[in-house]
Amino acid sequence: MRFNKSPTGQASRGARRAKLSVASVILASMFLVFHPGTAQAHHGFDDFDTDRLYYISGTVSQVRWGEPHSYFTVTLDDGLPADTPELALPEQLQAPEDSGPINSAPSYSGSHEVLEVVIAPPSYTGRWGLDRPLADGEQVEGVGYIGASHDDEFRPVVFWFEDGKPVNQVLGSQLPARPLPVPYPEAGARAAEEGGSATTAAADPDGMSPVAVWGTVGTVLVASVAGAALYLRARSRRQ
Repeated sequence: MRFNKSPTGQASRGARRAKLSVASVILASMFLVFHPGTAQAHHGFDDFDTDRLYYISGTVSQVRWGEPHSYFTVTLDDGLPADTPELALPEQLQAPEDSGPINSAPSYSGSHEVLEVVIAPPSYTGRWGLDRPLADGEQVEGVGYIGASHDDEFRPVVFWFEDGKPVNQVLGSQLPARPLPVPYPEAGARAAEEGGSATTAAADPDGMSPVAVWGTVGTVLVASVAGAALYLRARSRRQ
């Protein structure tokens, strides 16, 4: 004897399938939002002037060790050399296109005697050359970028502690951007040459600005939710 399927049961199963489809769309959208590339763009070098590398050397203080970034201040030494001294580089940054700009980076010559240094969190730094917190009074050297909007901030691509032990801060095998040839032009002159303003958004490690990254994520998320809503509406009309 054959029983006809209940319309109510079919509708219930259809509703469950529709809910599962919507959940899948939302999960896919969340993956895009929290994809490692996007996180890197948000927490990487996008707030720093990646056109110019500088060398610093000084004394550590006010160490804050933890997630999502570690921080410490460096009181700069007097009489910094003209450019980066001869120092060992991490294996990942020894290619000429990376080692060349690092080795030729001029010393910091800005107005600040103390810089706030931003580095990767312990979960990364421990794997790339430093498995302990820095200590107050410790000497460090570094090559990196000055903050684009806060010129008292410094983000190294590599720094050295304990008389020359290198710590990779790119967390990869290449600089996030190719710096300008030394000597660097003034920021205003650079902007005039390019026909833009003196303040520009720095590129993230994948070559996209933060606005572009989050704009793309937002567009995908809105489109996914709208598509799911249209699908549910069409399903309800057919039932």
